[in-house]
Amino acid sequence: MKVLAINSSTRPDSQSKTALLLGHLVQGMREAGAEVDVVKLREKKIHYCIGCFTCMTKTPGRCIHKDDMTNELYPKWLESDLCVYGTPLFIHTVNAPMKAFFERCFPVCEPFLYEEKGRWHHPLRQQPPAAVILSVAGFPAPSAFDALSNYMHYMYGGKRDALWAEIYRDGAEGMENDAKKREEILAATREAGRELVATRTISEKTLSAITQTLGRDIETMTEVANSAWQTCIDEGITLPEFQKRRMMPRPLSLRAFAGLMKMGFNPQKAGDAKALIQFVFTGGIEGDCCLSIENGSIWAKVGKAEKADLTVYSPFDLWMDILTGKADGQEMFMQGKYRIEGDLNLLVGMKNFFGD
Repeated sequence: MKVLAINSSTRPDSQSKTALLLGHLVQGMREAGAEVDVVKLREKKIHYCIGCFTCMTKTPGRCIHKDDMTNELYPKWLESDLCVYGTPLFIHTVNAPMKAFFERCFPVCEPFLYEEKGRWHHPLRQQPPAAVILSVAGFPAPSAFDALSNYMHYMYGGKRDALWAEIYRDGAEGMENDAKKREEILAATREAGRELVATRTISEKTLSAITQTLGRDIETMTEVANSAWQTCIDEGITLPEFQKRRMMPRPLSLRAFAGLMKMGFNPQKAGDAKALIQFVFTGGIEGDCCLSIENGSIWAKVGKAEKADLTVYSPFDLWMDILTGKADGQEMFMQGKYRIEGDLNLLVGMKNFFGD
């Protein structure tokens, strides 16, 4: 099987979740014996279709543009048995480089018009390759892909032999916060590649593993994400700069604080520690949060805990300053800016449970 895998992400591969999943899908395909050519559109020169119809009449089947699409990619596309379209989700469908690629495949059509079952078509000069669509989105909900799925089904007429599979991974950035699930998703994506070569489809079990939830409720994930964006705005930096500096989002709510503590928990550093920690916040944001650490795991929630080993009483903004490194926790304690009840050693060692 000859496969053309298109990566339309404009991000470097080190940042791109499109490249990450596409790379594992391709690995599985190659393991199953397919010949796969991976193309990064950001490295190619592709002009926009200008709607001149030269490819319809004067030079039938050949575009007027002399660029990488005409000279390299379009011939490769025609020669392939399957094309995998890997794209980040932009405004609920493919991004601009992928859309330009689609439009520049127009020379495969003849100019004549015909209607079939309520849809208008151009006859095809030759059969294009079958398709697989792979897309990732930051939105933590599968419904984000509804418009893209509808678009792909419309383009391929709902024909099973034309559109082999759809792979959609929502909340993709969240994979970096759960190493176990990340590997499960990537392993399933490799398996999907092997299955596509062998059966021209992806099993329900494999697809479910790729699209599995990442273990956090959408509301909490949204709160943490919004805190990260607001931190970038407040600091006047971009998200890549925020990530490169390994900065901590400044929580904007009790739910965001609880979610961030759960995301930042390091079971290796916590070891066999057992602790129940209660936070009582005052000031601009008032309320309680509690953390329970035991057997290398953590649960964190908004609300009170009974018989806490450590209770921290602090203004919310002050503790967020400490959390994000804008204030020194020990110094603030010595100045009486916050107080505790219970095991002081837990307060001193709390940082050992989180990070890295």
